[in-house]
Amino acid sequence: MTSDKKNISLLRSIFLKKGLKDIVISPGSRNAPIIITFASHPDINALSIVDERSAAFFALGMSQQRNRAVAIACTSGSATLNYAPAIAEAYYQKIALLVLTSDRPPYFVDVGDGQTIRQNNVYSNYIKKSFELPLELNTNDEVEKAGKLINEAIDLCSYPEPGPVHINIPFDEPLYQTTEDEIIGKSFSTISILMECSKKEKQYFAQLWNEKKKIMILAGQQKPSLALNKILLKLAKMKQVVVLTETTSNLYGKDFIDCIDNVVVGISGKEKDFCPELLITFGDAVVSKMIKRFLRNHKAVEHWHISPSGEKRNTYFSLSKVCAMLPSDFFAETLPVLHSAESDYARLWHNKKAEVMKKHREYLQALPYSDLKVFDILFKNIPRNSVLHLGNSTPVRYSELFGSLPQFTYFSNRGVSGIDGQVSTASGAAFVSIKINTVITGDLGFFYDSNALMNNNLSPNFKIIVINNEGGGIFRFIPGPDSSKHFEKFFVATHTHTALFIAKAFDIIYFTAQNEAELLSQLPLFYAEKQRPALLEIFTPSKKNAEILRKYFKFFDTRNFFASDKKKLL
Repeated sequence: MTSDKKNISLLRSIFLKKGLKDIVISPGSRNAPIIITFASHPDINALSIVDERSAAFFALGMSQQRNRAVAIACTSGSATLNYAPAIAEAYYQKIALLVLTSDRPPYFVDVGDGQTIRQNNVYSNYIKKSFELPLELNTNDEVEKAGKLINEAIDLCSYPEPGPVHINIPFDEPLYQTTEDEIIGKSFSTISILMECSKKEKQYFAQLWNEKKKIMILAGQQKPSLALNKILLKLAKMKQVVVLTETTSNLYGKDFIDCIDNVVVGISGKEKDFCPELLITFGDAVVSKMIKRFLRNHKAVEHWHISPSGEKRNTYFSLSKVCAMLPSDFFAETLPVLHSAESDYARLWHNKKAEVMKKHREYLQALPYSDLKVFDILFKNIPRNSVLHLGNSTPVRYSELFGSLPQFTYFSNRGVSGIDGQVSTASGAAFVSIKINTVITGDLGFFYDSNALMNNNLSPNFKIIVINNEGGGIFRFIPGPDSSKHFEKFFVATHTHTALFIAKAFDIIYFTAQNEAELLSQLPLFYAEKQRPALLEIFTPSKKNAEILRKYFKFFDTRNFFASDKKKLL
């Protein structure tokens, strides 16, 4: 059975032939043809989530784990605008979403008809491409043209890099009629060959590499890649090479600098010694503001960015070359002609890392109960082989201070880096994962996305940890906001809310901890819950958190502080 609307029948046919299986639908009337057509097919996993904003982030989490496009579908009007935050995140994080928006026929737009806005190209600034299907398909030629459009849209979701693609679909009334006559579409590739980095360019890169004594490889956010990890481990053995990674890079190795902020703070006054001659970057967003500031103020002579789509990501304002290749392929092809050189550059970075991590451990030993102490406890007690979803803004930043722990896979909405959708994204990831998925979020991020729990698809492997420090803790730490008379009300947004009754309303098992002893006793019980999703709310001292974190970074600056003077620091 399918809707009698030929445009959506054709879309379903090609959707299945392209190997797609998942669609997240929000209730509505104008999208009834989509619901009837997709939810009635046994080979399609159709989910219902009421809130469009949450639904889109849920699908983003599914796609993140599935490594294939997931469709989202909504009714017309303002519902389409509620998709925007997740679409923007998917665009900048390179996650495949097929966005299906139902619409009135074109002749109803701008005539005062209800639930009607200008939907064609509505996501134009943060979508790979927008399409609109014809209202009617009456001839074979019209079916063929529409089929080509659908094939191109689905292909673009994944190539040359994943991302969101929009198809606007107008439907005329009546909306609920069905038929057994499916419109069969053809599946074919619309992908054109992308120009890869040429042999000459790779030779020039090797020449640069073999000339330089100070080479930095900096990894941004990406999914785990065993092949890339192995190659970088080899490169990191070279004396002139330092490999910088973040938790969200999902790369692991003792020769990597995986606690960037700690080290960069520790090089105050000696920045020129640590500045690279050749900078090589790949992946998406980098969390560390400190490394961005450092590399913008001390620019590399050459900066090469490796990107499958050839994206010109000039984060450090020094970009000289982009290579359109997978990073693993690029390094695998050039590795045989890349030589090690006599240099103390790698030793310089590794000595500094050893120094600051020794201080890190020293500081934590004398640390009172606070956000920083809570994260230390969490990373030691969250079950191994877990997936961690790190909220913005402080959770993802705190994780960077502890380095990359190989027992975890890290994700975070660092495409746009907003606080919305963190819980929804993690719940979507948990839904398609067999591992424990834990989201660590601040209180404002949780409350903002609490509609994530109004969802019948939450799975028992989904764990929510809320760090409740009564407001936006990041604003107590960053310089500037605390000088304003509007600090508490408009920046921190101080509150006394708790997650207790939100959890009860949605039948989520609730745990709480007010101090270190309670946290240590509650964590095993929290993770032992196997029947339903669980939420652990951890209360921390808001003002003390900021003071402790400021002193933590000053602890690494030997110009002002001494490692042995713990009383002064704590």
